[in-house]
Amino acid sequence: MGVGGEKFQLGTVGALSLSVVSSVSIVICNKALMSSLGFNFATTLTSWHLLVTFCSLHVALWMKFFEHKPFDSRTVMGFGVLNGISIGLLNLSLGFNSVGFYQMTKLAIIPCTVILETLFFRKKFSRSIQMSLSVLLLGVGVATVTDLQLNAVGSILSLLAIITTCIAQIMTNTIQKKFKVSSTQLLYQSCPYQSLTLFLIGPFLDCFLTNQNVFAFNYTSQVVFFIVLSCLISVSVNFSTFLVIGKTSPVTYQVLGHLKTCLVLTFGYVLLHDPFSWRNILGILIAVVGMVLYSYFCTVETQQKNAEVSPQQWKIVKGA
Repeated sequence: MGVGGEKFQLGTVGALSLSVVSSVSIVICNKALMSSLGFNFATTLTSWHLLVTFCSLHVALWMKFFEHKPFDSRTVMGFGVLNGISIGLLNLSLGFNSVGFYQMTKLAIIPCTVILETLFFRKKFSRSIQMSLSVLLLGVGVATVTDLQLNAVGSILSLLAIITTCIAQIMTNTIQKKFKVSSTQLLYQSCPYQSLTLFLIGPFLDCFLTNQNVFAFNYTSQVVFFIVLSCLISVSVNFSTFLVIGKTSPVTYQVLGHLKTCLVLTFGYVLLHDPFSWRNILGILIAVVGMVLYSYFCTVETQQKNAEVSPQQWKIVKGA
């Protein structure tokens, strides 16, 4: 039990670390691609990310790094299409809303996930966990939310984006457990459907939001270099996303996402000299306190559950 627990903890820490490093890296890369080079086709770029991820996993499968495990094709297709739609809706939400309202949309994903898991999966969140999540959301809100401009279309898109994102992330966790597939196996099978969904809607969505044609863009060697780099980093981002949700929970993944936001803000201030205020600093500090509390309470509750399970297993062994 002890060795297995240590391996699980090391695997979880590794997944969390990979997710943070790869996500922060791709944000920096995409910022250079979009802000400096003017390539603002986010949805189409995401479809390329998923296509490269699928090709990379196909090579890994050919080299026998993991085993292909087919399961319910309808579930895989529905999951892949839903993931693609949720990404498109998030991009649309950003296009129709102010940055501040978009940040509120991302913050709303955590409480929405908690509500859905409580209602449909009977999952219980202790008051300590709820309190730590509240502190985290307060900190991220203070650090990132500025203007809140509401409009009917933007609000509806944000609501749809929140719901689809929550359901997709909950499905990531439940599918892996229900069909006993690894994060790699699920990602490999769902990637083509995600990529195809975004590739079909991406050019139209990007053209609608930017008034530019992705296929008419001037692809200089520098632009191509950053696109290739972004696609390569995305392999780690996509893999670590499924890995983290599979090993922990959708809520923990969202908490990790807000940690990435704080790191990106800090990185932008320290290295890129982005505008920073006392409000950003205060918000990040509050968010870090919330993350530390969340990690602490999760660890304590996990240890308590393990302590309760061990005596029961010992009784079963003695009875046998």
